[in-house]
Amino acid sequence: MSITLQAPFALHGRNPDVLTCIANLSNDEVFTPPEFANRMLDTLAEAWAADNGGADIWADSSVRFLDPCTKSGVFLREITSRLTKGLEREIPDLQERVTHILTKQVFGIGITQITALLARRSVYCSKWANGEHSIAKGFEDASGNIWFERMEHTWVDGRCTYCGAPKATFDRGGDRESHAYAFIHTDDIKARVAEIFGGDMQFDVIVGNPPYQLDDGGYGTSAAPIYQHFVTQAKALEPKHLSMVIPARWFSGGKGLDEFRESMLGDNRLRSIDDFLSAADVFPGVGLKGGVCYFLWDKEQPGQCAVTTHFKDWPVSTVIRPTIEPGTDVFIRFNNGLSILKKAMAVENGTTSSLALPENKRFDGLVSSRKPFGLATTFKGRVTKREGDLLVYQNGGTGYTPRESISTGLDLIDSWKVYVGRAAPGTGNRDTYPHRVISTPFIGEPGSISSETYLCIGPFESKSQAESVLSYLSCRLTRLLILLHKPSQDTTRKVYTFVPTQDWTKQWTDAELYAKYGITDDEIAFIEKVVRPMELTGDFVDEVLVVEDDD
Repeated sequence: MSITLQAPFALHGRNPDVLTCIANLSNDEVFTPPEFANRMLDTLAEAWAADNGGADIWADSSVRFLDPCTKSGVFLREITSRLTKGLEREIPDLQERVTHILTKQVFGIGITQITALLARRSVYCSKWANGEHSIAKGFEDASGNIWFERMEHTWVDGRCTYCGAPKATFDRGGDRESHAYAFIHTDDIKARVAEIFGGDMQFDVIVGNPPYQLDDGGYGTSAAPIYQHFVTQAKALEPKHLSMVIPARWFSGGKGLDEFRESMLGDNRLRSIDDFLSAADVFPGVGLKGGVCYFLWDKEQPGQCAVTTHFKDWPVSTVIRPTIEPGTDVFIRFNNGLSILKKAMAVENGTTSSLALPENKRFDGLVSSRKPFGLATTFKGRVTKREGDLLVYQNGGTGYTPRESISTGLDLIDSWKVYVGRAAPGTGNRDTYPHRVISTPFIGEPGSISSETYLCIGPFESKSQAESVLSYLSCRLTRLLILLHKPSQDTTRKVYTFVPTQDWTKQWTDAELYAKYGITDDEIAFIEKVVRPMELTGDFVDEVLVVEDDD
Protein backbone atom coordinates (compact mmCIF):
# COMPACT_ATOMS: atom_id res chain seq x y z
CA MET A 1 0.00 0.00 0.00
CA SER A 2 1.31 3.42 -0.92
CA ILE A 3 2.71 5.35 2.05
CA THR A 4 1.66 8.54 0.23
CA LEU A 5 -1.96 7.51 0.52
CA GLN A 6 -1.75 6.29 4.08
CA ALA A 7 0.11 9.26 5.51
CA PRO A 8 -2.75 11.79 5.68
CA PHE A 9 -4.77 9.38 7.79
CA ALA A 10 -2.10 7.42 9.64
CA LEU A 11 -0.39 10.59 10.83
CA HIS A 12 -3.57 12.54 11.43
CA GLY A 13 -3.37 12.34 15.21
CA ARG A 14 0.19 13.64 15.46
CA ASN A 15 0.92 17.10 16.85
CA PRO A 16 1.15 19.79 15.84
CA ASP A 17 -1.74 19.76 13.44
CA VAL A 18 -1.00 22.48 10.91
CA LEU A 19 -4.61 23.68 11.03
CA THR A 20 -4.18 24.54 14.71
CA CYS A 21 -1.24 26.78 13.85
CA ILE A 22 -2.43 28.99 10.99
CA ALA A 23 -3.40 32.57 11.70
CA ASN A 24 -6.90 33.86 11.07
CA LEU A 25 -7.50 36.00 8.00
CA SER A 26 -9.35 38.56 10.17
CA ASN A 27 -11.99 38.75 12.88
CA ASP A 28 -14.53 38.39 10.07
CA GLU A 29 -13.12 35.28 8.37
CA VAL A 30 -12.08 33.01 11.21
CA PHE A 31 -10.50 29.58 10.84
CA THR A 32 -12.19 26.82 12.83
CA PRO A 33 -9.91 24.88 15.19
CA PRO A 34 -9.95 21.12 14.42
CA GLU A 35 -11.06 20.27 17.96
CA PHE A 36 -14.09 22.52 17.66
CA ALA A 37 -14.96 21.24 14.19
CA ASN A 38 -14.95 17.73 15.62
CA ARG A 39 -17.24 18.81 18.46
CA MET A 40 -19.74 20.02 15.87
CA LEU A 41 -19.41 16.79 13.89
CA ASP A 42 -20.01 14.77 17.07
CA THR A 43 -23.27 16.67 17.63
CA LEU A 44 -24.22 16.03 14.03
CA ALA A 45 -23.48 12.30 14.28
CA GLU A 46 -25.59 12.00 17.44
CA ALA A 47 -28.54 13.67 15.73
CA TRP A 48 -28.16 11.46 12.66
CA ALA A 49 -28.18 8.34 14.83
CA ALA A 50 -31.25 9.57 16.73
CA ASP A 51 -33.10 10.14 13.46
CA ASN A 52 -31.99 6.90 11.80
CA GLY A 53 -32.40 4.15 14.37
CA GLY A 54 -28.89 4.44 15.74
CA ALA A 55 -27.18 4.37 12.33
CA ASP A 56 -23.58 5.56 12.04
CA ILE A 57 -23.39 8.43 9.58
CA TRP A 58 -19.70 7.72 9.01
CA ALA A 59 -20.49 4.19 7.82
CA ASP A 60 -22.91 5.38 5.13
CA SER A 61 -21.36 5.68 1.67
CA SER A 62 -24.38 7.52 0.25
CA VAL A 63 -24.37 10.56 2.56
CA ARG A 64 -23.33 13.81 0.87
CA PHE A 65 -21.65 16.65 2.77
CA LEU A 66 -21.20 20.32 1.79
CA ASP A 67 -19.16 23.09 3.37
CA PRO A 68 -20.42 26.16 1.47
CA CYS A 69 -17.88 28.53 3.01
CA THR A 70 -14.73 26.50 3.34
CA LYS A 71 -11.56 28.25 4.44
CA SER A 72 -8.95 25.88 5.88
CA GLY A 73 -10.88 22.79 4.78
CA VAL A 74 -11.00 21.52 8.35
CA PHE A 75 -14.62 20.31 8.22
CA LEU A 76 -14.07 18.47 4.95
CA ARG A 77 -10.81 16.98 6.20
CA GLU A 78 -12.34 15.72 9.44
CA ILE A 79 -15.39 14.36 7.63
CA THR A 80 -13.10 12.55 5.20
CA SER A 81 -11.07 11.09 8.05
CA ARG A 82 -14.20 9.81 9.82
CA LEU A 83 -15.64 8.33 6.64
CA THR A 84 -12.33 6.64 5.87
CA LYS A 85 -12.58 4.73 9.13
CA GLY A 86 -16.35 4.19 9.03
CA LEU A 87 -16.46 2.78 5.50
CA GLU A 88 -13.57 0.36 5.95
CA ARG A 89 -15.86 -2.68 6.09
CA GLU A 90 -17.97 -1.65 3.08
CA ILE A 91 -15.00 -0.55 0.94
CA PRO A 92 -11.92 -2.46 2.18
CA ASP A 93 -9.44 -1.07 -0.36
CA LEU A 94 -8.08 2.21 1.02
CA GLN A 95 -7.45 3.85 -2.35
CA GLU A 96 -10.90 2.96 -3.62
CA ARG A 97 -12.46 4.09 -0.35
CA VAL A 98 -10.72 7.46 -0.28
CA THR A 99 -11.48 8.12 -3.93
CA HIS A 100 -15.14 7.30 -3.39
CA ILE A 101 -15.35 9.64 -0.39
CA LEU A 102 -13.62 12.56 -2.09
CA THR A 103 -15.38 12.25 -5.44
CA LYS A 104 -18.88 11.26 -4.30
CA GLN A 105 -19.42 12.45 -0.72
CA VAL A 106 -17.39 15.53 0.23
CA PHE A 107 -17.94 18.94 -1.40
CA GLY A 108 -16.86 22.48 -0.64
CA ILE A 109 -17.13 26.04 -1.93
CA GLY A 110 -14.11 28.22 -1.21
CA ILE A 111 -14.66 31.79 -0.06
CA THR A 112 -11.45 33.11 -1.66
CA GLN A 113 -8.80 31.85 -4.04
CA ILE A 114 -6.29 31.32 -1.24
CA THR A 115 -8.72 29.46 1.04
CA ALA A 116 -9.78 27.20 -1.81
CA LEU A 117 -6.14 26.26 -2.39
CA LEU A 118 -5.63 25.76 1.35
CA ALA A 119 -8.72 23.57 1.60
CA ARG A 120 -7.58 21.41 -1.32
CA ARG A 121 -4.22 20.90 0.33
CA SER A 122 -5.97 19.94 3.57
CA VAL A 123 -8.34 17.48 1.88
CA TYR A 124 -6.54 16.23 -1.24
CA CYS A 125 -2.98 16.81 0.05
CA SER A 126 -2.47 18.81 -3.13
CA LYS A 127 -3.63 22.21 -4.31
CA TRP A 128 -4.68 20.44 -7.51
CA ALA A 129 -7.27 17.69 -7.05
CA ASN A 130 -6.05 15.94 -10.21
CA GLY A 131 -2.36 16.43 -9.48
CA GLU A 132 0.15 13.63 -9.07
CA HIS A 133 0.27 14.11 -5.29
CA SER A 134 -3.51 14.15 -4.81
CA ILE A 135 -4.80 11.26 -2.72
CA ALA A 136 -8.01 11.23 -4.79
CA LYS A 137 -7.95 9.42 -8.12
CA GLY A 138 -10.57 10.13 -10.74
CA PHE A 139 -10.84 13.91 -10.81
CA GLU A 140 -10.46 15.43 -14.24
CA ASP A 141 -10.72 19.01 -12.99
CA ALA A 142 -7.98 20.57 -10.87
CA SER A 143 -10.54 21.95 -8.42
CA GLY A 144 -12.05 18.57 -7.65
CA ASN A 145 -15.09 19.05 -5.45
CA ILE A 146 -13.69 22.17 -3.77
CA TRP A 147 -14.86 24.91 -6.09
CA PHE A 148 -13.92 28.55 -6.34
CA GLU A 149 -14.40 31.18 -8.99
CA ARG A 150 -14.18 34.91 -8.51
CA MET A 151 -17.63 36.51 -8.37
CA GLU A 152 -18.63 40.15 -8.64
CA HIS A 153 -21.13 42.13 -6.62
CA THR A 154 -24.35 43.42 -8.11
CA TRP A 155 -24.42 47.15 -7.46
CA VAL A 156 -27.63 49.12 -7.02
CA ASP A 157 -27.48 52.62 -5.51
CA GLY A 158 -23.96 52.01 -4.24
CA ARG A 159 -24.68 48.72 -2.46
CA CYS A 160 -24.63 45.05 -3.42
CA THR A 161 -28.19 43.78 -3.67
CA TYR A 162 -27.18 40.40 -2.20
CA CYS A 163 -24.83 41.14 0.69
CA GLY A 164 -25.09 44.92 1.16
CA ALA A 165 -21.37 45.50 0.52
CA PRO A 166 -20.58 49.16 -0.23
CA LYS A 167 -19.40 49.77 -3.78
CA ALA A 168 -16.90 52.38 -2.60
CA THR A 169 -15.01 49.70 -0.65
CA PHE A 170 -15.52 46.48 -2.60
CA ASP A 171 -15.60 47.58 -6.26
CA ARG A 172 -12.04 46.40 -6.71
CA GLY A 173 -9.80 45.46 -9.56
CA GLY A 174 -9.28 41.85 -10.56
CA ASP A 175 -6.06 41.63 -8.56
CA ARG A 176 -7.91 41.82 -5.21
CA GLU A 177 -10.55 39.57 -3.68
CA SER A 178 -14.06 40.88 -4.23
CA HIS A 179 -15.54 38.97 -1.26
CA ALA A 180 -18.64 38.40 -3.37
CA TYR A 181 -19.26 34.94 -1.96
CA ALA A 182 -20.84 32.65 -4.55
CA PHE A 183 -23.15 30.88 -2.09
CA ILE A 184 -25.05 34.04 -1.18
CA HIS A 185 -24.85 35.97 -4.47
CA THR A 186 -27.72 34.23 -6.20
CA ASP A 187 -31.50 34.23 -6.26
CA ASP A 188 -31.66 30.47 -6.87
CA ILE A 189 -29.22 28.56 -4.70
CA LYS A 190 -30.26 25.15 -6.01
CA ALA A 191 -29.52 26.22 -9.59
CA ARG A 192 -26.23 27.77 -8.49
CA VAL A 193 -25.10 24.58 -6.75
CA ALA A 194 -26.12 22.51 -9.76
CA GLU A 195 -24.08 24.84 -11.95
CA ILE A 196 -21.05 24.62 -9.64
CA PHE A 197 -20.97 20.84 -9.29
CA GLY A 198 -22.37 19.86 -12.67
CA GLY A 199 -25.81 18.46 -11.96
CA ASP A 200 -28.68 18.37 -9.51
CA MET A 201 -27.18 18.00 -6.05
CA GLN A 202 -29.01 17.01 -2.89
CA PHE A 203 -26.84 17.33 0.21
CA ASP A 204 -27.72 15.42 3.33
CA VAL A 205 -25.50 17.53 5.58
CA ILE A 206 -24.35 21.15 5.31
CA VAL A 207 -21.75 22.27 7.83
CA GLY A 208 -19.41 25.24 8.08
CA ASN A 209 -18.17 28.48 9.56
CA PRO A 210 -19.27 31.36 7.29
CA PRO A 211 -17.69 34.81 7.03
CA TYR A 212 -19.21 36.98 9.72
CA GLN A 213 -19.34 40.50 8.31
CA LEU A 214 -18.19 42.91 5.63
CA ASP A 215 -16.51 46.03 6.96
CA ASP A 216 -17.51 49.08 4.96
CA GLY A 217 -14.51 51.10 6.05
CA GLY A 218 -15.84 52.16 9.44
CA TYR A 219 -13.13 50.30 11.37
CA GLY A 220 -15.65 47.77 12.62
CA THR A 221 -18.17 50.33 13.86
CA SER A 222 -20.42 50.00 10.80
CA ALA A 223 -19.67 46.49 9.55
CA ALA A 224 -22.72 44.68 8.24
CA PRO A 225 -23.27 41.03 9.25
CA ILE A 226 -23.49 38.52 6.39
CA TYR A 227 -23.40 35.12 8.13
CA GLN A 228 -27.20 35.05 8.24
CA HIS A 229 -27.31 34.88 4.44
CA PHE A 230 -25.26 31.67 4.48
CA VAL A 231 -27.66 30.07 6.96
CA THR A 232 -30.70 31.12 4.94
CA GLN A 233 -29.23 29.79 1.69
CA ALA A 234 -28.23 26.53 3.34
CA LYS A 235 -31.79 25.99 4.58
CA ALA A 236 -33.05 26.64 1.06
CA LEU A 237 -31.02 23.62 -0.14
CA GLU A 238 -33.15 21.49 2.20
CA PRO A 239 -30.47 19.27 3.72
CA LYS A 240 -31.43 16.75 6.37
CA HIS A 241 -29.07 18.44 8.81
CA LEU A 242 -27.46 21.87 8.96
CA SER A 243 -24.84 22.99 11.47
CA MET A 244 -22.89 26.25 11.46
CA VAL A 245 -20.84 28.24 13.95
CA ILE A 246 -21.83 31.91 13.93
CA PRO A 247 -21.69 34.97 16.22
CA ALA A 248 -24.33 34.84 18.97
CA ARG A 249 -25.48 38.42 18.55
CA TRP A 250 -28.44 37.29 16.44
CA PHE A 251 -30.09 36.09 19.66
CA SER A 252 -31.39 39.61 20.24
CA GLY A 253 -31.39 40.83 16.63
CA GLY A 254 -29.73 44.11 15.78
CA LYS A 255 -28.26 45.54 12.62
CA GLY A 256 -29.61 43.52 9.70
CA LEU A 257 -30.49 40.57 11.94
CA ASP A 258 -34.08 41.11 13.09
CA GLU A 259 -35.66 39.16 10.23
CA PHE A 260 -33.07 36.40 10.60
CA ARG A 261 -33.68 36.18 14.36
CA GLU A 262 -37.42 35.84 13.80
CA SER A 263 -36.94 33.13 11.18
CA MET A 264 -34.57 31.14 13.39
CA LEU A 265 -36.53 31.43 16.62
CA GLY A 266 -39.76 30.60 14.85
CA ASP A 267 -38.28 27.46 13.27
CA ASN A 268 -38.96 24.33 15.33
CA ARG A 269 -36.36 22.45 13.32
CA LEU A 270 -33.67 24.30 15.29
CA ARG A 271 -32.95 21.42 17.65
CA SER A 272 -29.84 22.48 19.55
CA ILE A 273 -27.80 25.59 20.29
CA ASP A 274 -24.41 25.38 21.95
CA ASP A 275 -23.72 28.87 23.22
CA PHE A 276 -20.19 30.01 24.12
CA LEU A 277 -20.31 33.24 26.10
CA SER A 278 -16.74 34.10 25.17
CA ALA A 279 -15.60 33.75 21.56
CA ALA A 280 -12.05 33.36 22.85
CA ASP A 281 -13.03 29.96 24.27
CA VAL A 282 -13.63 28.81 20.69
CA PHE A 283 -11.34 31.04 18.62
CA PRO A 284 -8.32 31.97 20.76
CA GLY A 285 -7.06 35.46 20.08
CA VAL A 286 -10.08 36.55 18.06
CA GLY A 287 -11.95 39.65 19.20
CA LEU A 288 -15.63 38.86 18.66
CA LYS A 289 -17.90 40.61 21.14
CA GLY A 290 -20.97 38.76 22.31
CA GLY A 291 -19.67 35.20 22.01
CA VAL A 292 -20.41 32.56 19.39
CA CYS A 293 -22.71 29.59 19.03
CA TYR A 294 -23.15 26.58 16.85
CA PHE A 295 -26.56 25.19 16.08
CA LEU A 296 -28.05 22.01 14.70
CA TRP A 297 -31.03 22.25 12.35
CA ASP A 298 -32.89 18.99 11.73
CA LYS A 299 -35.27 19.07 8.77
CA GLU A 300 -37.14 15.88 9.60
CA GLN A 301 -37.38 16.01 13.41
CA PRO A 302 -38.98 19.26 14.63
CA GLY A 303 -39.31 19.90 18.34
CA GLN A 304 -37.98 21.97 21.21
CA CYS A 305 -34.37 23.12 21.37
CA ALA A 306 -31.58 21.80 23.62
CA VAL A 307 -29.85 24.99 24.79
CA THR A 308 -26.38 24.52 26.26
CA THR A 309 -24.31 27.30 27.83
CA HIS A 310 -20.50 27.07 27.93
CA PHE A 311 -18.13 29.43 29.70
CA LYS A 312 -14.64 28.56 30.91
CA ASP A 313 -14.85 26.47 34.09
CA TRP A 314 -18.54 27.10 34.78
CA PRO A 315 -20.72 23.98 34.98
CA VAL A 316 -22.23 23.29 31.57
CA SER A 317 -25.98 24.00 31.62
CA THR A 318 -28.38 22.28 29.20
CA VAL A 319 -32.14 22.83 29.12
CA ILE A 320 -34.61 21.65 26.49
CA ARG A 321 -36.96 24.55 25.92
CA PRO A 322 -38.72 26.70 23.30
CA THR A 323 -36.43 29.07 21.45
CA ILE A 324 -38.95 31.85 21.88
CA GLU A 325 -40.79 32.34 25.16
CA PRO A 326 -44.35 33.75 25.26
CA GLY A 327 -44.26 37.54 25.39
CA THR A 328 -40.69 37.87 24.11
CA ASP A 329 -39.12 38.51 20.75
CA VAL A 330 -35.54 37.55 21.61
CA PHE A 331 -33.74 34.39 22.59
CA ILE A 332 -33.09 34.27 26.35
CA ARG A 333 -29.44 33.38 26.46
CA PHE A 334 -28.84 32.05 29.95
CA ASN A 335 -30.83 29.06 31.16
CA ASN A 336 -30.46 30.28 34.74
CA GLY A 337 -31.36 33.79 33.60
CA LEU A 338 -34.60 32.51 32.11
CA SER A 339 -35.74 31.04 35.42
CA ILE A 340 -34.98 34.34 37.17
CA LEU A 341 -36.82 36.32 34.51
CA LYS A 342 -39.86 34.08 34.87
CA LYS A 343 -39.91 34.71 38.63
CA ALA A 344 -39.79 38.47 38.14
CA MET A 345 -42.53 38.39 35.53
CA ALA A 346 -44.72 36.15 37.70
CA VAL A 347 -44.62 38.77 40.47
CA GLU A 348 -45.25 41.69 38.12
CA ASN A 349 -47.83 39.96 35.90
CA GLY A 350 -49.40 37.59 38.39
CA THR A 351 -48.80 34.76 35.90
CA THR A 352 -45.99 32.86 34.19
CA SER A 353 -47.87 32.48 30.90
CA SER A 354 -46.21 35.54 29.40
CA LEU A 355 -42.90 37.32 29.89
CA ALA A 356 -44.30 40.61 28.61
CA LEU A 357 -44.68 43.35 31.21
CA PRO A 358 -47.89 45.36 31.45
CA GLU A 359 -47.56 48.76 29.81
CA ASN A 360 -47.70 50.61 33.14
CA LYS A 361 -44.83 48.56 34.57
CA ARG A 362 -42.33 48.85 31.72
CA PHE A 363 -39.13 50.66 32.63
CA ASP A 364 -38.26 51.10 28.96
CA GLY A 365 -41.11 53.61 28.80
CA LEU A 366 -38.92 55.94 30.87
CA VAL A 367 -35.91 55.54 28.56
CA SER A 368 -35.37 57.87 25.66
CA SER A 369 -34.68 56.87 22.09
CA ARG A 370 -31.37 57.68 20.44
CA LYS A 371 -30.57 61.39 20.31
CA PRO A 372 -32.89 62.29 23.21
CA PHE A 373 -32.38 65.99 22.46
CA GLY A 374 -31.60 65.71 18.76
CA LEU A 375 -27.82 66.07 19.18
CA ALA A 376 -25.45 63.63 17.48
CA THR A 377 -22.52 61.98 19.28
CA THR A 378 -20.17 64.34 17.42
CA PHE A 379 -21.89 67.43 18.83
CA LYS A 380 -19.62 69.77 20.77
CA GLY A 381 -21.14 72.59 22.80
CA ARG A 382 -19.31 75.80 23.41
CA VAL A 383 -16.90 75.98 26.29
CA THR A 384 -18.21 79.16 27.89
CA LYS A 385 -21.75 79.41 29.24
CA ARG A 386 -23.92 82.30 28.13
CA GLU A 387 -27.16 83.49 29.69
CA GLY A 388 -29.97 81.01 29.06
CA ASP A 389 -27.65 78.23 27.87
CA LEU A 390 -28.30 74.58 28.67
CA LEU A 391 -25.61 72.32 30.09
CA VAL A 392 -24.79 69.53 27.61
CA TYR A 393 -23.33 66.17 28.64
CA GLN A 394 -21.41 65.17 25.55
CA ASN A 395 -18.67 62.91 24.27
CA GLY A 396 -15.56 63.87 26.21
CA GLY A 397 -17.13 66.02 28.90
CA THR A 398 -19.60 68.90 29.00
CA GLY A 399 -20.44 72.02 27.01
CA TYR A 400 -23.19 74.58 26.56
CA THR A 401 -25.78 75.33 23.89
CA PRO A 402 -28.62 77.86 23.55
CA ARG A 403 -32.00 76.61 24.75
CA GLU A 404 -33.66 77.78 21.55
CA SER A 405 -31.43 75.45 19.50
CA ILE A 406 -33.15 72.40 21.02
CA SER A 407 -36.46 71.21 19.58
CA THR A 408 -36.53 67.58 20.82
CA GLY A 409 -37.04 66.23 24.34
CA LEU A 410 -38.43 69.51 25.61
CA ASP A 411 -40.40 67.78 28.39
CA LEU A 412 -37.15 66.48 29.85
CA ILE A 413 -35.11 69.68 29.91
CA ASP A 414 -36.44 71.22 33.12
CA SER A 415 -36.99 67.96 35.01
CA TRP A 416 -34.73 65.68 37.00
CA LYS A 417 -33.49 62.68 35.04
CA VAL A 418 -30.81 60.01 34.90
CA TYR A 419 -28.25 59.74 32.12
CA VAL A 420 -26.62 56.47 31.08
CA GLY A 421 -24.16 55.87 28.25
CA ARG A 422 -25.37 54.18 25.09
CA ALA A 423 -22.26 52.01 25.18
CA ALA A 424 -21.29 49.81 28.10
CA PRO A 425 -17.55 49.86 28.90
CA GLY A 426 -15.81 46.58 28.24
CA THR A 427 -12.34 45.10 28.32
CA GLY A 428 -10.99 45.49 24.83
CA ASN A 429 -12.27 42.89 22.41
CA ARG A 430 -12.75 40.07 24.91
CA ASP A 431 -15.92 38.87 26.56
CA THR A 432 -15.31 38.62 30.28
CA TYR A 433 -17.60 37.98 33.21
CA PRO A 434 -18.84 39.40 35.44
CA HIS A 435 -20.08 42.28 33.23
CA ARG A 436 -21.02 45.75 34.30
CA VAL A 437 -23.73 45.57 31.59
CA ILE A 438 -24.28 49.35 31.51
CA SER A 439 -22.02 52.34 32.00
CA THR A 440 -22.22 54.18 35.32
CA PRO A 441 -25.45 56.22 35.36
CA PHE A 442 -25.58 59.70 36.86
CA ILE A 443 -28.20 62.29 37.75
CA GLY A 444 -29.09 65.03 35.33
CA GLU A 445 -30.24 68.26 36.89
CA PRO A 446 -32.98 70.53 35.49
CA GLY A 447 -31.55 72.66 32.70
CA SER A 448 -29.30 69.91 31.40
CA ILE A 449 -29.43 67.86 28.19
CA SER A 450 -27.17 65.34 26.47
CA SER A 451 -25.87 64.34 23.08
CA GLU A 452 -26.53 60.94 21.51
CA THR A 453 -23.66 59.62 23.62
CA TYR A 454 -26.18 59.17 26.44
CA LEU A 455 -29.73 57.94 26.87
CA CYS A 456 -32.00 59.96 29.11
CA ILE A 457 -34.22 58.27 31.71
CA GLY A 458 -37.11 60.31 33.08
CA PRO A 459 -38.64 62.76 33.63
CA PHE A 460 -38.83 62.77 37.44
CA GLU A 461 -40.39 65.34 39.75
CA SER A 462 -37.62 65.38 42.33
CA LYS A 463 -33.97 64.62 42.85
CA SER A 464 -34.91 61.89 45.35
CA GLN A 465 -36.86 60.04 42.65
CA ALA A 466 -33.88 60.23 40.32
CA GLU A 467 -31.67 58.93 43.13
CA SER A 468 -34.07 56.01 43.62
CA VAL A 469 -33.77 55.11 39.93
CA LEU A 470 -30.01 55.43 40.19
CA SER A 471 -29.93 52.95 43.06
CA TYR A 472 -32.16 50.56 41.10
CA LEU A 473 -29.87 50.60 38.07
CA SER A 474 -26.90 49.80 40.28
CA CYS A 475 -28.53 46.56 41.47
CA ARG A 476 -27.16 43.39 39.95
CA LEU A 477 -30.60 41.87 39.39
CA THR A 478 -31.73 44.93 37.41
CA ARG A 479 -28.66 44.74 35.21
CA LEU A 480 -29.10 40.99 34.68
CA LEU A 481 -32.58 41.70 33.28
CA ILE A 482 -30.98 44.25 30.95
CA LEU A 483 -28.32 41.74 29.91
CA LEU A 484 -30.96 39.18 28.91
CA HIS A 485 -32.07 41.54 26.14
CA LYS A 486 -28.67 43.00 25.25
CA PRO A 487 -26.88 41.62 22.15
CA SER A 488 -23.81 43.87 22.26
CA GLN A 489 -22.21 46.78 24.09
CA ASP A 490 -24.90 49.05 22.63
CA THR A 491 -27.59 49.75 25.23
CA THR A 492 -30.54 51.21 23.39
CA ARG A 493 -33.99 51.63 24.92
CA LYS A 494 -35.11 48.14 23.85
CA VAL A 495 -32.60 46.40 26.15
CA TYR A 496 -34.68 47.61 29.12
CA THR A 497 -37.69 45.58 27.90
CA PHE A 498 -37.56 43.04 30.74
CA VAL A 499 -36.97 45.62 33.51
CA PRO A 500 -40.05 46.44 35.62
CA THR A 501 -40.63 49.83 37.19
CA GLN A 502 -40.54 50.15 40.99
CA ASP A 503 -41.59 52.50 43.76
CA TRP A 504 -39.34 55.56 43.32
CA THR A 505 -39.70 56.77 46.91
CA LYS A 506 -36.88 54.61 48.32
CA GLN A 507 -33.32 53.45 47.74
CA TRP A 508 -33.18 49.98 46.19
CA THR A 509 -30.80 47.15 47.06
CA ASP A 510 -30.30 43.70 45.64
CA ALA A 511 -31.35 42.16 48.93
CA GLU A 512 -34.78 43.82 48.61
CA LEU A 513 -35.15 42.76 44.97
CA TYR A 514 -34.07 39.19 45.73
CA ALA A 515 -36.69 39.00 48.47
CA LYS A 516 -39.40 40.57 46.31
CA TYR A 517 -38.92 38.07 43.47
CA GLY A 518 -38.02 34.98 45.50
CA ILE A 519 -34.51 34.59 44.12
CA THR A 520 -32.74 31.53 45.55
CA ASP A 521 -29.17 31.30 46.83
CA ASP A 522 -28.12 29.38 43.71
CA GLU A 523 -29.68 32.03 41.51
CA ILE A 524 -27.96 34.78 43.48
CA ALA A 525 -24.64 32.99 42.96
CA PHE A 526 -25.33 32.89 39.22
CA ILE A 527 -26.18 36.61 39.14
CA GLU A 528 -22.97 37.46 40.97
CA LYS A 529 -20.94 35.43 38.47
CA VAL A 530 -22.49 37.27 35.55
CA VAL A 531 -22.97 40.84 36.80
CA ARG A 532 -20.29 42.96 38.44
CA PRO A 533 -20.99 45.25 41.43
CA MET A 534 -21.42 48.93 40.58
CA GLU A 535 -20.26 51.80 42.75
CA LEU A 536 -22.31 54.98 42.37
CA THR A 537 -21.24 58.53 43.05
CA GLY A 538 -24.23 60.25 41.46
CA ASP A 539 -21.80 62.53 39.66
CA PHE A 540 -21.03 62.68 35.96
CA VAL A 541 -18.45 60.11 34.91
CA ASP A 542 -17.31 60.23 31.28
CA GLU A 543 -17.18 56.62 30.04
CA VAL A 544 -17.70 57.17 26.36
CA LEU A 545 -17.09 54.36 23.90
CA VAL A 546 -17.54 54.02 20.17
CA VAL A 547 -20.81 52.20 19.68
CA GLU A 548 -21.45 49.53 17.07
CA ASP A 549 -24.66 50.67 15.42
CA ASP A 550 -27.08 47.79 15.89
CA ASP A 551 -30.35 49.66 15.50
